[in-house]
Amino acid sequence: MSQSPLQILVVIGSLHRDSVTRIVLNDVGEHFRTQGCVVDVLDLQAEPLPLYNPDTAYDSPLFEALQQRVVRADVLVVGTPDYHGSISSALKNFLDHFWHEFAGKLFVTIVASQEKGLTVTDQLRTVARQCYAWTLPYGVSFSERADLTNGRISSDTFRKRLDMLLRDARIYGQLLADQR
Repeated sequence: MSQSPLQILVVIGSLHRDSVTRIVLNDVGEHFRTQGCVVDVLDLQAEPLPLYNPDTAYDSPLFEALQQRVVRADVLVVGTPDYHGSISSALKNFLDHFWHEFAGKLFVTIVASQEKGLTVTDQLRTVARQCYAWTLPYGVSFSERADLTNGRISSDTFRKRLDMLLRDARIYGQLLADQR
């Protein structure tokens, strides 16, 4: 196994100021840091991308810097709210900007949903497969009402599912990184 630390790009796909997706994804980033991973958090509210236009997107000075961050990543942890059974427009816009950069990397999905977030998870897994990326065979969803209290994860059941996801992301992310 490689001696270099696993590079994680956490993508927060919510633009809501008080986003529960942001709360959980920041917790995820901190967990990976304590495990010795190098974590880069892309919060699409703080670092908005211009709307994807194939004629101009790659000319933007923002694109090259973000592209390098995506290229460095071994694992992409993508989080989004469930909007009518689909991903957020901010996350879709991020995904539209890249293709080759995702190949061979691991996608990990986390969905804020009042339901189970299954269609959203399936959509993200489909995007990953279309870009020749790998995904875990499952994602994790959570509900603000059931799993968070006062801006913190409070559900033991959710914490256990999240811990399993993060463990698998480290193991399989490292295996894939070592293959590249």
